[in-house]
Amino acid sequence: MNRTRSNLKQGKRKRRKVRWLRVSMFLLFILLVAGGSYAYSVYHNVALAVSKMTSPLTRELSAKREKQVEFNHSDPISILLVGVDERKGDSGRTDSMIVATINPKTKSTKLVSIPRDTRTLLINSNSTKKRVTKINAAYAYGGIEETIDTVENFLDIPIDYYVKVNMESFKDIVDAVGGIDVNNKYAFELDGVSLKTGKQHLDGIQALEYARMRHQDPLGDFGRQQRQREVISKIIAKGKSFSTITKYNDILNTLEKNIKTNLTLDDMIGIQSTYKPAAEKMVSIQVDGEGKTINGIWYYLVDDATRQKISDQLREQLGLAKDTVSNLDQYSYE
Repeated sequence: MNRTRSNLKQGKRKRRKVRWLRVSMFLLFILLVAGGSYAYSVYHNVALAVSKMTSPLTRELSAKREKQVEFNHSDPISILLVGVDERKGDSGRTDSMIVATINPKTKSTKLVSIPRDTRTLLINSNSTKKRVTKINAAYAYGGIEETIDTVENFLDIPIDYYVKVNMESFKDIVDAVGGIDVNNKYAFELDGVSLKTGKQHLDGIQALEYARMRHQDPLGDFGRQQRQREVISKIIAKGKSFSTITKYNDILNTLEKNIKTNLTLDDMIGIQSTYKPAAEKMVSIQVDGEGKTINGIWYYLVDDATRQKISDQLREQLGLAKDTVSNLDQYSYE
């Protein structure tokens, strides 16, 4: 099923922030961890920052795993990258979710971005009540634990690790690396930010709007995706430079305030050393669906056949046997 343009407009009730923020911030942090290993003073500061970010899950192992993954065995792993819109006095909701399945043996990474308005069954082990609503509501009801359980049920795969990022921090991380240089093809104005055509240096707020703009681009969403990839590559390139590493304290301060994860420092070093080749081939898997209004609320509906197809790809990537996804079609049109 294909989502129509009218459905896209109807579903855009709130300002959407870029979903790729989690990837860029996470990769940048891993770069800093690797760089920090060369000097004790840097390593000490990195270790301190990680300790402030670490937030273990109550469970020790996913119910969909028979045993814990081991980095020294090059086991394929999955990471849920979550962008959360949290404000004072509000429990918040996930603004976007990306599942990364990483296989160092095949040197490949598969990414699935789950639309925030996807209608599904929320999974909460502490509640007998069945909630069928937008997948981003899982965080509001049960935090990161319910979000992970719900994603696992939706895709029928284990989630080994998570990285939760405060969505408001995007502009801070761009500013922390000293901004980025781009060559803008189309002059535009969005949310009070005006950008001219040509080469220019962008700060955090400008980079956010540069990556968000779609309607004034002749290529529409395809053009936006190209700019998103450009911004990611520019951030990572700045993160690798010596001039940026010398400002690592500023970057660490930004990251430690805006990231929570169950990854330890040893995990991060293990990922950087063992799973780095998997970044050579990154494939995005699209979640096809259609928009529909149910009881006055707009949802993105994904049928079980589509979920099964995606699950098969991800389970193969993780070295797991095929399995039948749970039946969610029964909830789609209630």
